[in-house]
Amino acid sequence: MATYKKADARAWARENLVGCSAVTIPSFSADLKRLNERGIRHDIEHTVGLGYSATLLCSELAISPQENAQLTAWARESGKNLILFFHAAFGTLAENIEAVKLAENAGADIVLLSYPPQFWPTNEQEIYDYTKAFCDATDLAVMLFPIPLWGFERVHPAGMSLELVRRLLADCPNIAAIKSEQGFPLPAGICEMYYHFRDQVVISCPIEGDAIPLMSLMKLQFSGTSNTAWMSDYYPKAFELARTGRFEEAMELYWKVNPARGANGAAAQSYAGGTGVLNRTMWKYQDWLAGFNGGPLRAPAMRVPDRFMKSLRQGLVASGLPVTSDPDSAFMIGRHPC
Repeated sequence: MATYKKADARAWARENLVGCSAVTIPSFSADLKRLNERGIRHDIEHTVGLGYSATLLCSELAISPQENAQLTAWARESGKNLILFFHAAFGTLAENIEAVKLAENAGADIVLLSYPPQFWPTNEQEIYDYTKAFCDATDLAVMLFPIPLWGFERVHPAGMSLELVRRLLADCPNIAAIKSEQGFPLPAGICEMYYHFRDQVVISCPIEGDAIPLMSLMKLQFSGTSNTAWMSDYYPKAFELARTGRFEEAMELYWKVNPARGANGAAAQSYAGGTGVLNRTMWKYQDWLAGFNGGPLRAPAMRVPDRFMKSLRQGLVASGLPVTSDPDSAFMIGRHPC
């Protein structure tokens, strides 16, 4: 259960959402019939060890609400002080509400609100109704997530307009943060949300390559959720330096890891160009390079072309970041197979 009351969600977020959030993609048994407890606990402990203050328990794959609750319970036990994001990425509004109630009881702290592929709004009222219905159904703080992945640009060029966000903040008091990616890959969304709402809710820039430079102009306290743990402890360190006024030191680290950043950007183009689906297998491979469990994912799961495996590994090497010496063939086995 949450450690705060629903009415206090924004105050809780302002106090506690500090630092960076990783993404934890669950591990499975070799036959894919059950969750891999040892692999999951390993990943949560490794996330804490790298200095992350939060992680998203990714559900945007073949996992049931009940399995997601078990994942949350293990993560709560292994990361006692880690802020746990419930990922509202199930197939329907009803299933997301069912899953969030289970996750609340298992120890989730906050929600990242996604929208199902089958949700096809044609006006802002439908987006508002879905969002408010979910927020009303949970006692947890909610992070609003405007991004082109949802296809809401058919309704407004920004996906979620300024007016819609303002209305949701007025009517949903447990919306406590905004993961601002309207217009991605441009920074327009983070700039607009920060300009208008930084005094109401926590504004997160999840894009590592943007967040550090923007912190020369913006007072950002939190970044996430995003695919950054594959660069080990670089991002928590750089973000904390920038957050505490040591911007030049943060930028020294920023440029040092630019080869890894470039490799990640090139690999992401293989799936980001209009599919609307993130390659979670690639994210899990990237984390495996940095010491996380790895292992197989349930179908349907995207593949990782060998050329991207090579370039992602080399990007870490060129950046001087930790990278496993294990062959890529060991990725699908995982460090803690069961």
